[in-house]
Amino acid sequence: MSFNTFGKLFRFTTWGESHGPAIGCVVDGCPPNIALSEKDIQIDMDRRRPGKSKFTSQRKEYDRVEILSGVFEGKTSGSPISMIIYNKDAKSRDYETIKNKFRPGHADYTYLLKYGIRDYRGGGRQSARETASRVAAGAIAKIVLKSFLGKKFSVVGGVVQLGILGCNKNNWKAKEINKNPFFCPDKKSIKLWEKYLLAIRKAGTSCGAIIELRANGIPAGLGAPIYSKLDSDLAASLMSINAVKGVNIGAGMGAAFLSGEENSDEIRNFKGKIKFKSNNAGGILGGISSGQEIVASFAVKPTSSILSSRETIDKKRKNTKISVKGRHDPCVGIRAVPIGEAMMACVLLDHYLLNRAQCG
Repeated sequence: MSFNTFGKLFRFTTWGESHGPAIGCVVDGCPPNIALSEKDIQIDMDRRRPGKSKFTSQRKEYDRVEILSGVFEGKTSGSPISMIIYNKDAKSRDYETIKNKFRPGHADYTYLLKYGIRDYRGGGRQSARETASRVAAGAIAKIVLKSFLGKKFSVVGGVVQLGILGCNKNNWKAKEINKNPFFCPDKKSIKLWEKYLLAIRKAGTSCGAIIELRANGIPAGLGAPIYSKLDSDLAASLMSINAVKGVNIGAGMGAAFLSGEENSDEIRNFKGKIKFKSNNAGGILGGISSGQEIVASFAVKPTSSILSSRETIDKKRKNTKISVKGRHDPCVGIRAVPIGEAMMACVLLDHYLLNRAQCG
């Protein structure tokens, strides 16, 4: 299976399956002499891991990351950083009764058509379990960017839409995001979201979500104007996340509803400082960062594994029905927040290093 590596200068390769003994990744291209420890990475791993609340999968994985190489005396050495995360709570028997059926909405059917073999235990390589490895790589990217860009740098994500329920983004408070199980930036939405998702879970179904990412402290000049635009690479990275079906940069598809006057981000010089009067471009102009806040959002479809009976076919192409039991998220988009942050951080660091190599 090819294409398990992401990035140009800052690259990571993920490996492992959902119900295998372990998953992990190898990060290559990390600059040397950056202070790094397993504890630093574990912060983001804990944000993504399942079983933390009644609103996520009850699979009990502690996702303890172990660094095997690339760090010496507490600092990156410039060599590949290899990390491993052991699977502790895989229950393959949950999939025995449906191993010959194709789960609607999953990649079971296409994987078998392409490779002629598939791991039915939780989806194997296609499982969102793989994203834990991305989060480990993204945690390193955040640490490196912080060391280069200083305290002003941050990448923060939040769920702004849970199924049919939105939130007031004018109430966005980054400090609130990690205080609630929904990664919601609007404190006033929490109680209603809680009732809604409990009803979704009780009904044996699922819902989708929209996650917004905001990066601050990013200098102007990142990105190449033609085939490696910052926004195109960012969109590709977010689309690579399991269950993501759409990406917006800034106003995104909403820009189609604006007039030229409404959409243009006017520029002014205020006492020697260049400022924009709006940010419909999401901080990226012509594929190059403008120095503004970089804003992207992505849509995550409803979890495909649901208790409700659905029509499908089996390996013999016979019509049948399927109901997927086991431990699944009623809204997989909730745990996609740290994954989105990780992918954005990896893209930003990659482009920072590329820009430094070309422009000094």
